[in-house]
Amino acid sequence: MDFLISVPERLARNVYVTDEVESHIEINQEIARATGTGKLLVQVCPAHVYREEADGTISAEYAACLECGTCLAVAAPGSLTWHYPASGMGIAFREG
Repeated sequence: MDFLISVPERLARNVYVTDEVESHIEINQEIARATGTGKLLVQVCPAHVYREEADGTISAEYAACLECGTCLAVAAPGSLTWHYPASGMGIAFREG
């Protein structure tokens, strides 16, 4: 009865292989601030990858990224650079 398992429990089954050398997410703070993209990223990311720091900058905990693309859908042009992690890195979904 896998349908009774909650979303957080399903996500916990995934395996994350973190690229310790290079982030696959880069935020242009100037553009993100000017366009309001930073606040949108914090609000819409289902994995809570983005966080607003005390100084107003937006940080990204790329190791937790689900690679869903939600951030790309809301980001203003030039505010976010995102690419898939290097081969063998990123998330491996264990549940469909």
